[in-house]
Parts: sequence; C-alpha cells; structure tokens
Amino acid sequence: MTVRIRPAQLFDAGFAAPLIQSTIGAIGRALTGTATDEDAAHVLAEFFPLRGHRLSFTHTLIAEVGGQPAGLLVAYPGEFAADLDEPFRHHLRAIGQPGVTEPEGQAGELYVDTLAVSPDRRGQGVGGALLHSAALRAQNLGLPRLGLLSEADNPAMRLYARQGFRAAGERTVSGIRFIHLIRELSPEPAASPSVEAGC
Repeated sequence: MTVRIRPAQLFDAGFAAPLIQSTIGAIGRALTGTATDEDAAHVLAEFFPLRGHRLSFTHTLIAEVGGQPAGLLVAYPGEFAADLDEPFRHHLRAIGQPGVTEPEGQAGELYVDTLAVSPDRRGQGVGGALLHSAALRAQNLGLPRLGLLSEADNPAMRLYARQGFRAAGERTVSGIRFIHLIRELSPEPAASPSVEAGC
C-alpha cells in the first residue's frame, strides 16, 4: 500500500475539521468556546481555510491512500505557538468569553499539534508516514527535534516509541495531563515523504 503525503488545500476543510476535533477533544472545545464536539468541528471548519493560526491548512499535511484522504498531521514551529493562538483568543473575546488559550509548542521544536488517522486506515502505516514527513519539514526548517503532547494511555504511544520519541516532562492543558514527547533529528534531510507501507 502506498501512502502519499501532500500539503493540505482549502477544500480539505470538510475532511480535516471533524478529524482534528475528534482527536483534540477538550482542547478544541476550549479554543472555539463551544460545548460540543460537533459545534467545535463547525468552528474549526471555518478557521481551517484561514492563515495565521495553529490549525490552518498551511500547517497541515494530508495522507492519501488510493487517492482518498486517510489522515492528517498539523505541525508548526513551537516558538510561534502563542502568536498562532491569537486568532482563537480574538474569536473567544468576540463571543463574550475570556480570550485565554494555552500554547502547547516550545521553542526549538516542530510541534506536532495533531496527528489523526481515519478509523478505517489505522494500523496501515499512515501515522508513521505522516511523522516521517513532519521530520522532513523540521529538518528543512532547521529545527533539531519534533515535539508533541500525548496522554499516557493514548494507543498512539506505541507508534511514538517506534518513531524514536522519548518522554521529556509533563504538561497540563485544558485540565488534561499530557506527557511531552520529543524526537531528536539528525541534521541530514530525510528521505521522500511518499512511503510504501505493508497492507
């Protein structure tokens, strides 16, 4: 099976927003000021085609299998995390809520905000292909590591371990305790992001 990775486009909003929200849950509801995942996904779908925020199409890679979207990865340099939250803070103030967010990324890393694979494509190499592409993006930006936050009981922890991530502390975001995982990268550019994966 071939997993093809491409930059997200505006038309990906309908695929991306619900998948992002199903992955980030309480964080998505906090960012959008909504009470349900359905409402949060609707707001994220409106934000996705816009530039200058953390969940923009400009920070998103789409994985395709057989020409159909199968997963996505959202990543950006951690040093810009606070600035990339400003559009969400503005949105929260506009709907009468406190304009407070909790930036997640840290300087010196390409922060993997969201890694999500469609349920029918899990276990088929899609997540690994997306992380491989994130490593390539980090190296092209001159960043020495990937970083992400994961709950300890997240089944994806096995994937992160296989990909070379290690624990580097803990963080609490939106009342949820996360492990901060990092993967140090070599300075050499990674191979092509198109990946052949076994079915």
